[in-house]
Amino acid sequence: MGLGANIDEPLEHLRRALADLDHPSGARLLRVSRPCRSPPLGGKDQPAYWNAVAEIETGLEPGRLLSWFHAVEYRHGRRRGAEHWAPRPLDLDLLLYGTLVRTGPDPVLPHPGLASRAFVLYPLREIAPGLEIPGFGPLEALCAHSSPHDLVFLDDWPR
Repeated sequence: MGLGANIDEPLEHLRRALADLDHPSGARLLRVSRPCRSPPLGGKDQPAYWNAVAEIETGLEPGRLLSWFHAVEYRHGRRRGAEHWAPRPLDLDLLLYGTLVRTGPDPVLPHPGLASRAFVLYPLREIAPGLEIPGFGPLEALCAHSSPHDLVFLDDWPR
């Protein structure tokens, strides 16, 4: 799963979201990358994002898991509206669900933006370096075609 935030103490939202997500009725947190700061998508005039990637174990099917993610976002103050790339206190994305490939209904898996987003690829490589992404190939090859030059990793982040 991918986590992102860029307003209202974004690193605190990431910390609290990880605690919320490590819950017996939803998921068990297995691994978490270091957060990295990256420019906002779409060149919007807004603060930089902090992003991380986490591996979770869950019994929820993908649609229910995504609904749970949306509920966690809502508790953190996220209100989904008309503006697609709006600033947000928390954004949770279902990136992968094992080897499942799914074109719809939501969620599409793997996440359609996964292969082109350095702020996802490099944190994902940190927790799953040898990963083969269904439909996209080896994570290492995707990283080789994506530049990390805009990413700044936070090394001293207590989880």
